[in-house]
Amino acid sequence: MAVNMNRQKLFLGGLAAGLVLNVIDFLSNAVLMADRMRADANAFKPGLGDQMAAMGAGQIATYVFFDFIIGMLLVWTYAAIRPRFGPGAKTAMYVGLLFFVFGMILTYGYKEVGIMSPSLWYAYSSIWFVNLLLAALVGGRIYSEEPAT
Repeated sequence: MAVNMNRQKLFLGGLAAGLVLNVIDFLSNAVLMADRMRADANAFKPGLGDQMAAMGAGQIATYVFFDFIIGMLLVWTYAAIRPRFGPGAKTAMYVGLLFFVFGMILTYGYKEVGIMSPSLWYAYSSIWFVNLLLAALVGGRIYSEEPAT
């Protein structure tokens, strides 16, 4: 039976997933790991961490926007694989894991070149893993399909 993606639920699920990503990113980057991130960046290049910590409103807005885009992509991917893997948390977790693997491949260089110490990179990776899983679960929970007309 053919199904169409439910665009309204896709959008709402993506917004909810993006909200989860933004809240956890704020708590981890601006509260929990801010001092460690600043210290590691300053150790890599003096002044870099201080410059990063003094981000302007435009830079912050860009990161917020990107988290909402990632949330939308998480739910879109969930909707795309849902007919093959079935609805539910297991499929959402596959999506979160897929995005985590892509993200870790892209950010591994931060550890290798010294922008992040190995311990910070592993802590960041652990939080990002949980963040993506939660965001995919929330977005997937909101998303549902309607039979094709």
